[in-house]
Amino acid sequence: MAERCTPLGGAVLALLMERSMHPYEMYQILIERREDRLMKIRPGSLYHAVDRLLAQGLIQAEGTEREGNRPERTTYSILPSGYRALGDSLSVLLREVAEEYPAFRRGVAEAHNLPKQDVLGLLRERESKLQESLEDLESNSAALVARGLERQLWLDVGYDIEMQKAEINWINRTISELEGGDLEWTAHSRFLADNPGLQPEITDNNINFAKEF
Repeated sequence: MAERCTPLGGAVLALLMERSMHPYEMYQILIERREDRLMKIRPGSLYHAVDRLLAQGLIQAEGTEREGNRPERTTYSILPSGYRALGDSLSVLLREVAEEYPAFRRGVAEAHNLPKQDVLGLLRERESKLQESLEDLESNSAALVARGLERQLWLDVGYDIEMQKAEINWINRTISELEGGDLEWTAHSRFLADNPGLQPEITDNNINFAKEF
C-alpha cells in the first residue's frame, strides 16, 4: 500500500502533479488559491513537508536555481510513488465519511441550556458572520472565473459556498421557528430550575454564569 501523506504533504504532491517547482513557489500558489482555508500553511511547515516527502521517496530534487542575490532554490518533481500516495490519500478523503467534531454542532446540541433570547442573538451573530464569509467566497469565485482558472482546480470553493448557504438557511429557519413558537424552548436543566435567578452572561469570547441581584 502506498504511504499516506499529511494534508500539507498532499497539497505539495498535488502541486507537483502540475509541474516541477521550488517550495517558495509552492507556498505562493497555495496562498493565492486560498488553500489556507483547508489547512494551516506556513513556510516552515511547507519546507518540512517537502523534506519529509523527499525522505519518503515520494518526490525528487531536480536541481537548484538562483535569481540575483537570492539564496539558491531547489526544484522538486513528483515520482510515481508520490502519485500513488496522493491517489491513496484522495481516495480515502473522497470516499470515506469521517466522523468529525465541529464546534458549532456541539454548540447546537447544548443550546437548550441557554435562554431562548440568548440563543436567538447568538444565531443572528453567526448568520451575519457567515454572510460576510459567503460574500468573500463568492467574490473569490468570480475572480477565479475572470482569471480563466480551470474550475477543477478550485472545486472546493464551490463546495464551501454551497455548505455556507445551507448553514445560513438552517440558521434562518431555526430563528424563524424560535420567533414564531414552532420550536418550543423550555428549561430542561434541574440546575437552572433550582436556581431561577441565574442568568448567563454573554460575552464576545465566552459565557460566564452570574447571579442576578
